[in-house]
Amino acid sequence: MADGDMLGVSFDLAPYRKTLAEVMRSPPFRLPAEAALAEAAQLMTRENVGALLITEKDCVAGILTERDLTRALAVHGTAAATLPVGGLMTRTIASMAGDAQLFRAIGRMRRLNLRYLPVVDELGGYIGVVSARALLRQRAAETQSIIDGLDTATSAEQLGQARAALPDLARLLMAEKLAAHEVAAAISGIYADITSRAAALVEKRLNAELGPAPAPWCLLMLGSGGRGESLLKPDQDNAIVHGGNAADDAWYARAGELIADLLDAAGIPYCKGGVMAKNAIWRGDMQAWRQRIGEWIGRHSAAMLLNVDIFYDLKPLYGDAALAQDLRLQALQAASRSPLFLRLLAEQAAQLHPAIGLFGRLVEKDGRVDLKLGGLLPLVSAARLLALKLALPATATRQRLMLAAARGLIGEEDLTRLLDAHELILGRVLRQQIEDIAKGEPPSSRVDVHGLSRREVTRLKRALGQLALLPDIIQGAITH
Repeated sequence: MADGDMLGVSFDLAPYRKTLAEVMRSPPFRLPAEAALAEAAQLMTRENVGALLITEKDCVAGILTERDLTRALAVHGTAAATLPVGGLMTRTIASMAGDAQLFRAIGRMRRLNLRYLPVVDELGGYIGVVSARALLRQRAAETQSIIDGLDTATSAEQLGQARAALPDLARLLMAEKLAAHEVAAAISGIYADITSRAAALVEKRLNAELGPAPAPWCLLMLGSGGRGESLLKPDQDNAIVHGGNAADDAWYARAGELIADLLDAAGIPYCKGGVMAKNAIWRGDMQAWRQRIGEWIGRHSAAMLLNVDIFYDLKPLYGDAALAQDLRLQALQAASRSPLFLRLLAEQAAQLHPAIGLFGRLVEKDGRVDLKLGGLLPLVSAARLLALKLALPATATRQRLMLAAARGLIGEEDLTRLLDAHELILGRVLRQQIEDIAKGEPPSSRVDVHGLSRREVTRLKRALGQLALLPDIIQGAITH
């Protein structure tokens, strides 16, 4: 079957492989609101762009597109050339984050009838513009229309529609040979969108019931979601950081509770470990978080280390991302400056053994091999430790490994082996989950090895064997 041809339907994989940051025109061109339309037209022609960001007092206040220019000429004739662009621009700007995958932008632009979409960074700063022309051949699956509906979802049922579409989307992408880590990133992105929309709905409800939040706040996604490595067995790993104080907790406690309830009703169940902003340990102001991080780093208990594992994969999801950035920076600095803490994490990571025993035999139970506990977890933990050692803000396992290699903590050949192992193990777990769901069973990370071919078993053994590199890499990093 040719790439992109499935059941006679053309299917372009680029929207699931690429992000807006990869295709946008950057930096965006800007003009002050008092500039004349003629100047805007000249700039568009000279730079071959169809949209400009318009500023008032150095802040972006709107967008001017070819459509606005044409409309002005139709209404005002040649006199339009002297009109200030501030009176002709569109003030309501629809934008998306640079790390959003293209299929999300395609759906958004189609639904809103947009020709140009500004792109922003985590802090909301404008970093580029993507055009409908640039996306013309970037077509997505039918599921994109369901998933893009998240932007206007108002109920758990509507959020759940996107959640329910994920198994079919994952199956289709895997059948089209998309890399497993790219499929996981697509799944994670949709979980993030569901959670973000849930937070927006809850904020709107609380604004009406209790009034606005006492201070700016940010909902964080933790764990596999924060790493962009979620699969088809979701749970809620989230937290809240806010700019208020302890006296403001009631508003954020209620927000955490309502977000958790809404997500659970949408098919993303409560976290069994309680890692949710509804629980006091997973929300607080900056002072509370600094104290909490200090306790995690200083007490060295197993429970504290587990919290660290989840927390240090944080990603800002909804609200004031600057709060999350500040928290992450402080947390990274605290960890990297504590050699004892890093050694304890290294000892913990060394206890995570790959699911392969003596004579190269897979460690099975009831015919299945746990590739989360005995495959992904050792890799994820080692990559996280390396990132903490180097105070790297990256959260994705593959990116952490590559950055650690760039800093000399992993050799080039070892890096290739670990990345290959991560891809194969992740893909095997994802395929098992797709098969489980198709059979009406709960998705599992325990892979049925008896359903694998001899070649697949050999490749799996080889991948798990590569994890034997991790203890030496970890030890070398700690003593580096």
